Amino acid sequence: MSASTPSITLVAGETSGDQLGAALISELRKRYPDAVFTGIGGRNMRAAGMITWWDCEELAVFGLFEVLSHFPRLYRIRRELRKRLLALKPDVFIGIDAPDFNLGLESALKRAGIRTVHYVSPTVWAWREKRVRKIARAVDLVLCLFPFEPDFYRGHGVSAVYVGHPMADQISNKIDPAEARSQLGIESTGKLVALLPGSRIGEVSKLAEPMIEAARIIAEQSPGMSFVSAMANAKVRILFESALERPGTTAIQLVDNDPRNVIAAADVVMVASGTAALETMLINRPMVVSYRIARSTYQLIKSLKLVKANHISLPNILAGEALVPELLQHEANGPKLAQEVLGWLDDSGRRSDLHKRFSQLNSDLRCNAGEKAAQAVCELLSRSP
Repeated sequence: MSASTPSITLVAGETSGDQLGAALISELRKRYPDAVFTGIGGRNMRAAGMITWWDCEELAVFGLFEVLSHFPRLYRIRRELRKRLLALKPDVFIGIDAPDFNLGLESALKRAGIRTVHYVSPTVWAWREKRVRKIARAVDLVLCLFPFEPDFYRGHGVSAVYVGHPMADQISNKIDPAEARSQLGIESTGKLVALLPGSRIGEVSKLAEPMIEAARIIAEQSPGMSFVSAMANAKVRILFESALERPGTTAIQLVDNDPRNVIAAADVVMVASGTAALETMLINRPMVVSYRIARSTYQLIKSLKLVKANHISLPNILAGEALVPELLQHEANGPKLAQEVLGWLDDSGRRSDLHKRFSQLNSDLRCNAGEKAAQAVCELLSRSP
């Protein structure tokens, strides 16, 4: 295609990538009104005008051994996608996160002379650092969400640029809890705890029960407490509702496709580690982060000493210290989750200190990310392949 009507293919691997992709498409559309966008994405990217060949939920798998069980299906998708792209020869391919799926694809496309961008740096600075060699072979450019990442890549000869986080530009940390509750139809003016068990079936299957158990314990110790939970998609809702059917659970209001109002309405949030924890930080609410993966995956990671970072949640990584509690594996259980939530509710001074720290971190991430990412892609497109 001509420079004014480029063919751009994007592949997002889950809900958070779908949001990033939609923001990037919107900014690229301003520069290339007639551009053709194709690939793998979700409802946000489709709404932004992308033709999706597969939905991003097809790729939403996590954990080393969990991926193995889905490998034949993922391999078929990637093989068909690679064949299609080598025939189409888009002007640029943009892989959004999902490094295990995208990096191999990017390598093949780059060898074929197709320009490649990886949007969202894999956490090579935290674990499996040797992957940076594969990234160097696979991509022409890495778009980094966090300010410390480009320096790491420069040390390994990889072209990388800090663009900030689009979510930071989109979210105000001054969202009124009363207004959020009104929009959700929550009449209670008392304390409210939010549950965000994740967007992928694998993580929800491991976190739904302990979060629901924590809600029961909190309700017993604090009568009048209300609970609300964000459902990322229909599959997550079915799984979460099944966990709620067990005897002794407390009432939890379920909200579809509106995590930001759910977070904003809450006094404290129980959240799965990942983008939702960053979203909670940007809305500026106290949180308890939890994470569980298959025991075999966890044992393998520990035995091979693959993890370098001291923290797993983005708020703590960005701050360089433990601002919020992190409960991992067997520690992510109902009693401990309840204890940490009640700790936030009982300490107004601690909440006030956290609010100040989050405000500063949020300011650091706000730099018109979608615009910067689009500009970096435009500059790459302006060069000869």
